[in-house]
Amino acid sequence: MVLLATISTQAQVKPQELTLKDAINYALENKADAKKAKLSVENSEYQIQEVRARALPTISASGNTTYNPILQLNALPGDFFGAPGTTILAPLGQKWVSSAGVNLNQAIFDMSVFTGLKAARSTREFYQVNAQLTEEQVIERVANNYYQVYVQRQQLAIIDSTYRNTTKVRDIIKGQFDNGLARKIDLDRMNVNLSNINTQRQQLINAVQLQENALKFYMGMPIETPITLPETEFTVTPIALNDSPDTTIRSEYQVLKKQEQLLFYQKKSIIAEYYPSLSLTAGYNYIGQGSQLPLFAKPSDGVYWSDYSSIGVNLKVPIFNGFGTRSRVRQATIDLKNIEEDLKDTKLSLDLAFENAKTQINNSIITIDNQRENAKLAQEVLDNTQNNYQNGLATLTDLLDAENSYIEAQNNYTSALLDFKLAEIQLIKSKGELRTLTN
Repeated sequence: MVLLATISTQAQVKPQELTLKDAINYALENKADAKKAKLSVENSEYQIQEVRARALPTISASGNTTYNPILQLNALPGDFFGAPGTTILAPLGQKWVSSAGVNLNQAIFDMSVFTGLKAARSTREFYQVNAQLTEEQVIERVANNYYQVYVQRQQLAIIDSTYRNTTKVRDIIKGQFDNGLARKIDLDRMNVNLSNINTQRQQLINAVQLQENALKFYMGMPIETPITLPETEFTVTPIALNDSPDTTIRSEYQVLKKQEQLLFYQKKSIIAEYYPSLSLTAGYNYIGQGSQLPLFAKPSDGVYWSDYSSIGVNLKVPIFNGFGTRSRVRQATIDLKNIEEDLKDTKLSLDLAFENAKTQINNSIITIDNQRENAKLAQEVLDNTQNNYQNGLATLTDLLDAENSYIEAQNNYTSALLDFKLAEIQLIKSKGELRTLTN
């Protein structure tokens, strides 16, 4: 009973209607790639805090207790003990020593710290641009799969309509055959044709399901969620093709620019090793010594406590390290030259993508116009052939050919629409306007 109730509940789930905007916004909120990109931006704030900590003082507390079961004997002149001309072996120190203290270290001048702070801020900007690029990639994948689902559903609708019409014609032929007015071969040919159409239909049903699952995956939606697409979503709209976009504002290009900036700061941080560094240190300590454990002991117990402190300034001046720093600086210079070439190549690639998208758009519009007229003509031919066949003016072969031509023409038209929509996405992407699909 529980199983039956579960199946009944699932069967009653109303499909969720998805426009392209809904699908994209859902993906931006739920897809793992988009979430991880946002987490990387958040993580960059902590990286900045980590670098900033290098410019702040560090304070640490320490403590230890040492037991010396055998004290070291030191050779001392006997003069100290009233025995001139002799050497006395005397133990120095105490059996127990305990100490506790607080130490402070503050960088006063360290060029690598200042460079690191600038690099950290650039790292945050890099992750922000990279998150934008990731979102655009999510939008592109969702839009492509969305339109593929739509086209396959349109093809399925065509097959369904053809299957219904062919079934009616088959039933008419069967009636004629039963009354001795049609040949058995005609009925058999219609049954074979109907079986072939049904096979195509089952293949399309499977293809639609697979494509819908892919769409849900790219959206981050549970695969078992039923969805439906509105009929009005798939339209051909005019697109401005005259203005060439500034490809340097594209996210792909900006990510490389931020990487170039990070490599520049990396080189600066290596050069900073040539600079001297200056730091301040200070410490305050308390030490207890005696013949027994000093903790909680007093002078009356033979344990004596005293404090001491120190303040110092440390100056480090690099002089020579075997040209290691120079080699690393030159490596960083090569990295910068490499990314300069990447920037040139990326800009060329983005310009190419825009021109190709324009060409595909123009070709798709021409193809759509031709296939629309062809599909309309194929529909008229099929209607006339069906009418003529029923009136004995056309052969069964003519009817079957007309049906196949109609299916092919309709599929060609929907394929042309898909090509246009995919090219439209690429054109919007090449103009850096993929985010407009969320509005």
